[in-house]
Amino acid sequence: MESNVQTVKTLLRYTYGLVPIIAGLDKFTNLLADWSQYVSPGLSDMLPFEAGIFMLVVGVIEILAGILVFVKTKIGSLVVMSWLIAIALVLVLGGQFIDVAVRDLVMAMGAFSLAKLYSE
Repeated sequence: MESNVQTVKTLLRYTYGLVPIIAGLDKFTNLLADWSQYVSPGLSDMLPFEAGIFMLVVGVIEILAGILVFVKTKIGSLVVMSWLIAIALVLVLGGQFIDVAVRDLVMAMGAFSLAKLYSE
């Protein structure tokens, strides 16, 4: 049983460490997606700069969050969880990409589970 728990902890740690880092790095290349499309028009109108610049800032935050998962797993996973919930709320309030919002909420549950595993 203990080896199964350790396997799950390791898999979740690498998942919630690497995925934000990869997604963050992709904000600079847009190889996986055109990330600026996820910025709602309302939010984009409030920004003092282009949506693409905003996504670069988002990318840096995501990279730092992923690194934090590797350095301080419990805190990092709670940061990633909060970030995913915030993204989902922005998407829902913008009325677009509801499927992505649901996926992010499911991923947030996994990040919360990782934090709980490191609480013991």
